[in-house]
Amino acid sequence: MRQDPIKILPYDVSWPDAFEQQRARIEPALLPWLTGPVEHIGSTAVPGLAAKPIIDMLARIDSYDADGIKQTMNAIGWVHAPEPGDADARKWSFCFPDAAWRTHHLHIYENASNHWPRLLAFRDHLRTHPGDAAEYARLKQALAADDDRDRPRYRAGKAPFIDRLS
Repeated sequence: MRQDPIKILPYDVSWPDAFEQQRARIEPALLPWLTGPVEHIGSTAVPGLAAKPIIDMLARIDSYDADGIKQTMNAIGWVHAPEPGDADARKWSFCFPDAAWRTHHLHIYENASNHWPRLLAFRDHLRTHPGDAAEYARLKQALAADDDRDRPRYRAGKAPFIDRLS
């Protein structure tokens, strides 16, 4: 159960280092399954963008049905934290250090999924379009201010903006 409120903070220059620290642990552990590098995604991956202080990460694997991923991630201190829609999206979700007060969230997608390319496209768009990034920050701040505990509403409120740009 999530304990952390939805709190949007100004960009923190330490976020890329926080990503790199965990990427350096995850990539070697998942090497037997990975089909590409572990990527920094989400708002913390966009320099200057206000964000929840949770580092979102993306990994791609050949098959969602891969054996051993949950045990491998648990062995390096990551917790399996299934989200609604994971199975339909052919995705695994893991959190570090725990699901209630996470600092990192890893999304492991089956390579054939059509979801992960949109995450990279959205990140890349925001990195190169500061006006859209600023508009996205305002939207997230407004949604969090309305109710900092209603995650489904927060995600649903961001969805049209994300869909428009990715």
